[in-house]
Amino acid sequence: MKRRNFIQNIGVLGAGVVLSQGKAWAAGNDFPIVRVAKDKRHFSSEAVERAIAKFSAKVKDKELVWLFGNCFPNTLDTTVYYSEENGTPDTYVITGDIDAMWMRDSSAQVWPYMQFAKEDPNVHKLIAGVINRQKNYILEDPYANAFYKDASQKSEWQSDLTDIHAGIHERKWEIDSLCYPIRLAYHFWKSTGDTKPFDATWVKAMQTVYDTFVAQQRKENDGPYHFQRNTANATDTQPMHGYGYPVNPVGLISSAFRPSDDATLLSFLIPSNLFAVVSLNEAAEMLQTLKNETVLAGKMKALAKEVKAAVEKYGIVTHPKFRKIYAFETDGFGSHILMDDSNVPSLLSLPYLGSVDRNDPIYLNTRKFVWSNANPFFFKGSAAEGIGGPHVGKDMIWPMSLIMRGLTSNNDEEIKYSIKTLKATHAGTGFMHESFHKDNPTKFSRSWFAWTNTLFGEFLWKVYNERPSLLS
Repeated sequence: MKRRNFIQNIGVLGAGVVLSQGKAWAAGNDFPIVRVAKDKRHFSSEAVERAIAKFSAKVKDKELVWLFGNCFPNTLDTTVYYSEENGTPDTYVITGDIDAMWMRDSSAQVWPYMQFAKEDPNVHKLIAGVINRQKNYILEDPYANAFYKDASQKSEWQSDLTDIHAGIHERKWEIDSLCYPIRLAYHFWKSTGDTKPFDATWVKAMQTVYDTFVAQQRKENDGPYHFQRNTANATDTQPMHGYGYPVNPVGLISSAFRPSDDATLLSFLIPSNLFAVVSLNEAAEMLQTLKNETVLAGKMKALAKEVKAAVEKYGIVTHPKFRKIYAFETDGFGSHILMDDSNVPSLLSLPYLGSVDRNDPIYLNTRKFVWSNANPFFFKGSAAEGIGGPHVGKDMIWPMSLIMRGLTSNNDEEIKYSIKTLKATHAGTGFMHESFHKDNPTKFSRSWFAWTNTLFGEFLWKVYNERPSLLS
C-alpha cells in the first residue's frame, strides 16, 4: 500500500478490531471495544497497562478514558515484532497499514514508552531491540527512510531512479531518518544506564551518520544521493536529475525529502537541521563518554556548531507581521519557503525535540505564524483548525499538529482546545488518523497510523501527570 493511500472501508482493521453488526461494547459504558483482544496483541507491558488503569480510575471523562486505552498501547498491540537472538533484543516496528519500518516512525512510536523503560524489563528490551535494528539499517543504507524485515524482499518502488536494493522499502533521503535513532539511543542510555546496544557496530553507524551529513552539506559537489520517481505527484520526486534545486554550501545539511516523505522545494529544511544540531551533540556525548571516541565526537560537535550558526544566519527571516521567525526551507542564496508541515520535525515541534527553548522569542513568533492563515497549510473549518501539508492535500488537518501544539504549550486554553478537538474528530473509531477534513471528520486518511495514536496517548498521559484538571 502506498503511504498516502487509504481504503476507508477497512474500518478499524489493524488499529483494533472490526466491529460486527451487533458490535461489542465495553462493560459499564457506551463505547465499543475496539482495542485488539489480549491474546491477539503483539507485545505487552505491565507498566503501560498500569498507566491505563490509573488514567481510567482517575479521569471522569469516559470518552477520553476510552481513547487513551485504545491509542496509548496501539504501537505495542499492533505493530511490534520482537525477538531475541543469543539473548540480543531485536525489534521490527511497522507503521500500521504499511508493512515496513520507517527510521523516523519506529523511533517515534516507541518513544512514549521510554518513561517506563527503567521499571519495565519488557519495555527496556523492546527499545534496545529497536536501537539494535536501526544501527544495522544505518549501515545498510543511510539514505533510505524505510526498510523491510525480510532483507530479500524487493520494494514496489524498485523502479525509482536511485540506488535501491532488496530489503529497502523506500529510499527517500530525510535528515530526520538519522536523527531519530540518535534521540532514541541517547535517552535510552540516560533513562536506563544500559550501554549494551552501543557496541562497535553502533560506533560505525555514528561514523556513517557524520559522513552522510557532511556529504549533504554539498560543499564540494552534490554528493552521492539522487532520487527520481516516475509519478504524477511532484511531491514524490526531485528535479535536476534527482539532486534537487541548487543550494549555496553555507554549512546547512540538504534534505531531499521532508518528514512527510514529500520532496523539499529548497533543500535546506530548517526544522530538520535544528534537529540535527541536537542529535549530533547527543551522539558526541555518547561517543566520548561510552566509547572514548574523542576524534569522532569532536567532529560531531564542530558540525553541530556549524549547522546551528548557519541556521541563525540563513534560516531566520523577518516577517512583516510576525517579525523574526524561522523559515521552513531555504537554499542559502536568499530564497525561503515560509510555511509549516504537520509532520515532526516541524517548526511547531522544535521544543518537543529539544531543538529550541519553548520560550525562545523567535520560536514564539514562529509558533504564532504557523498557527495562522499566514501559513498556507493552516486550515480552519467548522470541525477544527490545525496544520496539514501537501502529503494529503488541501483542507486536511493532521491530528499530529493538534497533539504537538498541546505538547509544546504552556497555555491551558491551547491544551484544552487540542484535547477537545481531538476527542471530537476521531469519527467514532476510537483512534487517531493521519488527517481529517476541516469540516467533516468522517472524511479521514489512514485508520491505522500507530505513531499518531501513541503520540496522542503520550499527550494525554503528560496532561494527566502535569495538569490533571484539564482532563475534567
